[in-house]
Amino acid sequence: MGRLANIGSNPILTEYAQGAAQSAMSKVADFLAPTVPVSVSVGRFKVYTAKNRFHLPDTRRAVGGRAVEVGFDATDDTFNCAAHAIDAPIDILEQDDDMENSMMEAADMAAEIGALSHEKTVLDLAVATLAAETPAWGSSADPIKTLDEYILEVLKGTRYGGMMGVRILLGATLLKNIKNHPAVKGRIITGKSANGVASVNETALGQMLLGGPDVRATFAVYDAAQEGKTDDINFLLDSSLIVFAAKDAPTRRDPSFMKTFRLRNRWMQPGSYMRDDGRTEVAKFDWSEDVQVTNDTAAVLATPTW
Repeated sequence: MGRLANIGSNPILTEYAQGAAQSAMSKVADFLAPTVPVSVSVGRFKVYTAKNRFHLPDTRRAVGGRAVEVGFDATDDTFNCAAHAIDAPIDILEQDDDMENSMMEAADMAAEIGALSHEKTVLDLAVATLAAETPAWGSSADPIKTLDEYILEVLKGTRYGGMMGVRILLGATLLKNIKNHPAVKGRIITGKSANGVASVNETALGQMLLGGPDVRATFAVYDAAQEGKTDDINFLLDSSLIVFAAKDAPTRRDPSFMKTFRLRNRWMQPGSYMRDDGRTEVAKFDWSEDVQVTNDTAAVLATPTW
């Protein structure tokens, strides 16, 4: 049995590994597809479409009658929290007296890799699901007016009232273009720099928009080139934006745009095993998740032309 064996079952280390995963978790991925903790790895969740939108049930009950039942039907779907794992080998020649520190370092590395992978999965699915609109945002246009219209469209798509929040995610290039647009800069009346140039950031954009939505940007990049080829570095989302509905604490039934289903209290579980040659002990980290679009009418993807 290796030196990591007991450490892998240490509740303090488990707490550390899960904390590291939570800290490293992509704020963008969790913003776009917030987590729904579930008790089983496979289960049902509510799906909403243009033909099957959210409707409030009639909760009135006649004396002696049955209550309205809330459940799932044939139009709904099944989540399946697929297994994910990362191994961090530690050669016996590199092991020191404080193996707990080695395990924590491995947990940090595993959490970072898992977070980056999750962010790309979420953004790729969102873009693949939605058909992009192409508003013309030249110098004579008003992006704020268009975004207000998208916000109203998303709210109508959810039919969930004030319990549902509207969020906006901007690509890096889109943020650069919109913050320098004259119709946007012209709305800034405070916070000017010494040379008189208006200061525009995500918070300021949110304050300009209907309902004051939470606005964030993603600066994540990826290499589109095949292995061995010249680098082709691109921003995820890049020149596009997504206006979408999301709850801060989503469930299996609410009409948020996207969700990440994860087994409750099973996020980034640490453990260890010895390789068959006996020379390397492996710190292992396991988790499961399933990213799903749960309401494609509750989001708008736009790639403006300039």
